[in-house]
Amino acid sequence: MPKAMVLEEFNKPLVEVEYPLSKLGQGEMLVKLEASGVCGSDVHMWRGKDPRTPLPLILGHEGVGRVAELGQTRRDIYGQPLRPDDLVIWDRGVTCNSCYYCAVKKEPSLCVNRKVYGINVSCKDAPHFRGCYAEYLVLFEGTKVLKIPDDVAPEVLVAASCSGATSAHTHQLCGITEGDSVVIQGPGPVGLFALAFALDSGAATTIVIGAQGDERRLKLAEDFGATHTLNVSDTTEEERRRFVMAHTGGHGADVVIDTTGSPKALAEGVRLTAKGGTYALPGVAVPIGQVPISFYEDVALKNLRIQGVWVSDTRHLYQAVKLVLSGRYPFDKLVTHKFDLEEATRAMETMERKEAIKAVLRP
Repeated sequence: MPKAMVLEEFNKPLVEVEYPLSKLGQGEMLVKLEASGVCGSDVHMWRGKDPRTPLPLILGHEGVGRVAELGQTRRDIYGQPLRPDDLVIWDRGVTCNSCYYCAVKKEPSLCVNRKVYGINVSCKDAPHFRGCYAEYLVLFEGTKVLKIPDDVAPEVLVAASCSGATSAHTHQLCGITEGDSVVIQGPGPVGLFALAFALDSGAATTIVIGAQGDERRLKLAEDFGATHTLNVSDTTEEERRRFVMAHTGGHGADVVIDTTGSPKALAEGVRLTAKGGTYALPGVAVPIGQVPISFYEDVALKNLRIQGVWVSDTRHLYQAVKLVLSGRYPFDKLVTHKFDLEEATRAMETMERKEAIKAVLRP
């Protein structure tokens, strides 16, 4: 029987479990996974920091795979018929299309009934395979699927389904335009995708800030095209503020994007943002407590816009996939570590220690 790596208890190694493949339901699709991304959110869930986590759970919301079986005739978002052995990527969230946020606000990322592979769907009941730390994944009816070229390496594209899509959503909400200055806090996968989207929009100045252990990530940010990088381990907060001001005409950055979710970074980020600028928060994915911010000095007096960014929808996945396939940025350098499925716990530990920029499982 096919196997999966299951989170049965927080902070404990994942358990290898075999499940039978069930008969597909109406509109479902069976995918044989080729690459499963190990996301920072997986580590949060493993550590019990995400309140959405049901147990037992097959982790993994980033995946690329091949169609193994179709419950009925299916087409991808381009209208192409899907057939067995097609290489595909899919939207990690499945929305209801009928709640207030789907139907009225047209914000599917806020769907109150949103199901997310590897995050809020337990593997307790059949068909079990609802997360990507497995050999197979059963896609819900209504999952948006993109067929991708056969010559694309699955591990290169896998991060587009989460880090890339979330960054595309950030880009949409921030509205970066030609000539803007952009500061990105955190040079991980989300930060590097955010950098690529900013550069694609014509940002003139891009400053990426990392921390101790981020040296390789900061070097990759330079390879992507960042104009400047800073490391908090060898600069003070005041030195970073002066640096940003010196490279933005004394105004601060038009857009600052935090991808770290660190309270210290958030408190600093609003002070690096220019008057009339936008501070975006795609990095806040779990509860982080209170952050000391002067709403008078740092927000009201500056006409500052604080922009929350919660997950993404299919248009953002589409944009991220197109960005990777464009070949304009070295996304092939993003994946630094590959693991067998049985090594999923070690893969998460590697991400947690920041030894990997991006780790991928090979089911």
